[in-house]
Amino acid sequence: MKTKEGLHPKNKHKDGYDFEKMVQSNLKLKEFVFTNEYGTETIDFSNPKGVKELNKALLFSEYKITTWNFSDENLCPPIPGRVDYIHHLADLIGGSSEEKITILDIGTGASCVYPLLGVSEYDWNFVATDIDLDSLDSAQDIIDDNGFSAKIELRQQVDERNVLKGILEDQDLFTATMCNPPFYKSAEEAQGANRRKTRNLGNNAVRNFAGNNNELWYVGGEKAFLHTYLYESSQFPKSSTWFTSLVSKKENIESLQKSSEKLKAKEFKVIPMSQGNKVTRIVAWRFN
Repeated sequence: MKTKEGLHPKNKHKDGYDFEKMVQSNLKLKEFVFTNEYGTETIDFSNPKGVKELNKALLFSEYKITTWNFSDENLCPPIPGRVDYIHHLADLIGGSSEEKITILDIGTGASCVYPLLGVSEYDWNFVATDIDLDSLDSAQDIIDDNGFSAKIELRQQVDERNVLKGILEDQDLFTATMCNPPFYKSAEEAQGANRRKTRNLGNNAVRNFAGNNNELWYVGGEKAFLHTYLYESSQFPKSSTWFTSLVSKKENIESLQKSSEKLKAKEFKVIPMSQGNKVTRIVAWRFN
């Protein structure tokens, strides 16, 4: 079931934003809010500072998050889309008989957004990984400041070529693994995409979601990352009931599904997601 906006029925943002409520939760948002020509309150979504304050306000007003501080160089994730992944994941594992649900979040970033939302919405437990130590330091500060240290554990991936290898421990048994993979093949490709975005906006805006190298690109791009993830999951088939990932490029799904068959995956699913004009999907596979 989908709402007319494409968001999950449980998504608190499916009917739009309550700017009055959000400004009360984050006063810094007020300077960015204006009424457009249609009489609707909104912000300039090409302004990265405004976008960040908007997403802070959403966390503060709807998810009982009290602080969310990280460098402007890091990705500022859009909360409505991120919490949609959480809700779809909850649907996927809905029949789980496990009393304690634990999720592995690959590439959590400095914002630690998926664990924050998963704890807030479903009281899940998380292990969250990243390559960058500065991002992990930021994530740990957010975890501590919000009193989530008993719910979220951080681990560093020391080899940027690997996804699961070097992270998984012998005793690990996750209900599901989730991931928002790097999209670009190189820093140059990411910079080129930002220049195109700037031209399309018709102004001098920078990328309104920021992002440093390890967040934005992986050698070989999204397709290479997903196939590495899939292959490594076949080496640790019992470590997680479900392995899942966002997939931005539709053309990557067919090759991933074919590879999953070769690797003897028991099941492979594609879960459509959309927010406004942006269409993406979650892929999910399991071996057990």
